[in-house]
Amino acid sequence: MDRIRIKEALVVEGKYDKNTLSQLVDAPIFLTEGFGIFKDPEKLALLRAAAEKRGLIVLTDSDGAGLVIRNHLKGAIDPARVKHAYIPDVFGKEKRKAAPGKEGKLGVEGMTPAVLLQALRNAGATIIDGPVGAAIGRQPDAESIEITKTDLYELGLTGRPDSKERRRALQKALGLPENLSTNALLTALNCVTTREELAGMV
Repeated sequence: MDRIRIKEALVVEGKYDKNTLSQLVDAPIFLTEGFGIFKDPEKLALLRAAAEKRGLIVLTDSDGAGLVIRNHLKGAIDPARVKHAYIPDVFGKEKRKAAPGKEGKLGVEGMTPAVLLQALRNAGATIIDGPVGAAIGRQPDAESIEITKTDLYELGLTGRPDSKERRRALQKALGLPENLSTNALLTALNCVTTREELAGMV
């Protein structure tokens, strides 16, 4: 199955949800780490920045915990910049689990690809160029060119003695959390800025 490129960033509860979705969509995917988002103001600031720059789709489980997390994000991020994707109530357990969850419902990770893609479409996800790679031969606009690890290296943000200090300064200027890995920083940068803007900042 071809992955679908989506303009908006996605936010899900845990790493297994992210693993499932990353096989279906080409988009930045953030984790709430369950209820961890409640006590992580830096991550919330990152989600706000992503929502402002490219929009955000919230896709939580259909159980009570998922609803609490969704409602928290509804109240913390500009609702005009957030779309909500919902999965149906399906009872059962994920293959990796020994027993069903508290309410007996499958979470995002237990949904079929068709159900997840339909949930994103129903939420109004902005699909770009159809499947990844479908637009080969077409000149992309500047905003559609992703920032890569090569860009970080060429801009001195990795691979040099002062790269760590340069990254910290950039993260502070963009309002990003301080302790991001290189991969996490790359995801965040592609949510809040463009290659041209980044080059002008460092």
